[in-house]
Amino acid sequence: MSEDKLNKNDYSPKLEITRRGFLSLIGLGFLGVIGSLVLQGFSAVRSIIPNVLYEPPKKFKVGPPSKFSEGATFLSERLFIINNNNEFHAISAICTHLGCTVNLAKYSPPKAYVSRRTGKTVDETFEFHCPCHGSKYRENGNVYAGPAPLPLPWYELSLAPDGQIVVNTDKIVDHNFRLKV
Repeated sequence: MSEDKLNKNDYSPKLEITRRGFLSLIGLGFLGVIGSLVLQGFSAVRSIIPNVLYEPPKKFKVGPPSKFSEGATFLSERLFIINNNNEFHAISAICTHLGCTVNLAKYSPPKAYVSRRTGKTVDETFEFHCPCHGSKYRENGNVYAGPAPLPLPWYELSLAPDGQIVVNTDKIVDHNFRLKV
């Protein structure tokens, strides 16, 4: 038989691959592997990020003004509500150094100190002490001892229509803020 007859009956195509074609196939395979690794990495990172954050609300009711006696009252939301003749303000109980919860130290009789800003003598009935690293804050939240770099923040207070005090921990107010009831 001749070669022409063999080639006509041979239905298998001849696959000739060039060097460039071979390297192109390897490159495409490599891109496929890299792409799948990127997608798996993204999926792994995304799986540890929750869809819903279960954080406490930034604005919440703490109770009617009659609930708070004269002086400072600690709340489990890590803040103090201060009542001074039915004028209220809220001070954070989170130390500005490393986030420990500060304690309340009450003085009877009041402790006096000279204000550096005004030069006048100020009577203090309580102050805040951080049990972790020894920071001390005056009753207005200003730091006077220890490693804490900033004063304790004050939060906005308002009255709800039902007569309860509402604390907004998302809004920091000036130290002159008072809610008069």
